[in-house]
Amino acid sequence: MKDYIKRFLIAGIMALCVSLLFLGGKHSQAASLNISEQTAHWIWPADGVITDLYGTRHGHHKGIDIAAENGAPIYAVDRGTVVKSYYSGSYGHVVFVRHPNNFETVYAHLNKRYVQDGQTVSQGDLIGGMGNTGDSSGVHLHFEVHEAEWTAEKKNAVNPVAVLGNIAMGEAVHVFKNDKPGHTAIEAAAKPPYDLDNEAVKSEKEPEHQQEIIHTVQPGETLWSIAEHYKTSINTITTLNGIDGNMMIQPNQKLSIKSSSKNQYIVQPGDTLTSISRAANTTVKQLIEINNLESALIQPQQLLTLRIDE
Repeated sequence: MKDYIKRFLIAGIMALCVSLLFLGGKHSQAASLNISEQTAHWIWPADGVITDLYGTRHGHHKGIDIAAENGAPIYAVDRGTVVKSYYSGSYGHVVFVRHPNNFETVYAHLNKRYVQDGQTVSQGDLIGGMGNTGDSSGVHLHFEVHEAEWTAEKKNAVNPVAVLGNIAMGEAVHVFKNDKPGHTAIEAAAKPPYDLDNEAVKSEKEPEHQQEIIHTVQPGETLWSIAEHYKTSINTITTLNGIDGNMMIQPNQKLSIKSSSKNQYIVQPGDTLTSISRAANTTVKQLIEINNLESALIQPQQLLTLRIDE
């Protein structure tokens, strides 16, 4: 009788364990499915190439790395509120965004932050530029996703691949292109444009020629030096501004400048060498070489030569 009771208890315990395992698996699968459904509309945070994945470095890497040029735009993957925007010794310039579905995303190693604590952002808003700050060995974005809040132990970390779609090392990702099933993110044409001060400006598009620059004359400048700087002619500047070429220009005088060649482009707020090279059907490397740039960093109203006239 005792053996029967013993066998009955053992069988019951085994059945309970199997049930718990089954329910645990179902719960895990359901949780994973729920995460995917909640983030189906998210976009990638940057254009670039995947250089590291979640779980590497003996399991300590709790995000993915996307590499591109220094200053490349970083976007909010979904609408939310900036809960932290500061400089960290490990993350460098970093932004934390809390989303309506209670997820929190982290954008680290930025060269600049364009948003502040408490600021509301929309999906696709520019929040920073890609950089190499903090504990970083090269220009890239370190991107993390946390279910609920971020913690120092990263106990709530979620594999971004499960959120944004499967991707492998060395593959390219694009902010406004995502073939993940159920993905309904905004299209590139709807990308909200922001300048470095987070004010609305023109969105990225094919470079328009004959765009205008308003140049403020600095002490010591001449019409010749200004024409040389903008790769135009004195006659073009004087005609455009209705002044006599023999007149002396004065400091703080405003001069209208326009590019004199279809192969020149005036940098607009939000532009990057990557976006300009794509629109001009050239490469970042060629733009750097043609314009004798020391790096890929460019500034609004900078005049670029797109190609050398043959």
